[in-house]
Amino acid sequence: MDLGIAGKRALVCASSKGLGLGCAEALAEAGVELVMNARGADALEASADAIRQAHGVAVTTVAADVTTEDGQAAVIEAAGAADILVTNAGGPPPGMWSDWDRDDFIKALDANMLAPIALMKALMPGMIDQGWGRVVNITSQSVRAPIAVLGLSNAARTGLTGYVAGTARQVAQHGVNVNNLLPGIHATDRADALDGGVVKAEGISLEEARARRAATIPVRRYGTRHEFGAACAFLCSQHAGFIVGQNILLDGGGTNLTM
Repeated sequence: MDLGIAGKRALVCASSKGLGLGCAEALAEAGVELVMNARGADALEASADAIRQAHGVAVTTVAADVTTEDGQAAVIEAAGAADILVTNAGGPPPGMWSDWDRDDFIKALDANMLAPIALMKALMPGMIDQGWGRVVNITSQSVRAPIAVLGLSNAARTGLTGYVAGTARQVAQHGVNVNNLLPGIHATDRADALDGGVVKAEGISLEEARARRAATIPVRRYGTRHEFGAACAFLCSQHAGFIVGQNILLDGGGTNLTM
């Protein structure tokens, strides 16, 4: 399917690996020019070069932490008049409700709520002016069904979800569509970290931890970054103009909901 976005310009955050990289790859395959961001310069440059070689699109890299004001300023400047924004940031560490103090919550809010909001506020006016834009926020299945040990993520990402719910319906009239993608477990570093926590807590092997988690997913496997990226690219396409303010689960059926 031709997504109709060749020649558009996208800022994709935290895109040197994992789900962000999957989104960057899928957008590049559709002919979109990229501004890729990550904290680690080496991994970022390697991923950007691979995309250039595979898809022949222009790729600008910005090694910066988008949870900071300086990092946000750097990616916003590089993005320029971006047509597409994909926000993404690593999730805060797991734990128990009694483990976290105010500083922990502030860090989670900065990374998973306030940083995406800052980027949307900076880039959406340009999208509104040109009458077209797409924003996809990578959040989590936990905004639909909270995960007990991910209380910091539950809180911050649910706050972002509430902000998007109202904002998306204000900007849709200008041709700007804002939606959220809610990943379940995917084969990424985040999954490795969560499974590693189970290994440490229960004294089992990593393979056993992965098998146990996969058994809770109806498709009996982890998702891939390529599947996730394809869904992101569709939401950024010309075909998604009637999809507004939605929270779309990509979890292999793992979240047990009726709607």
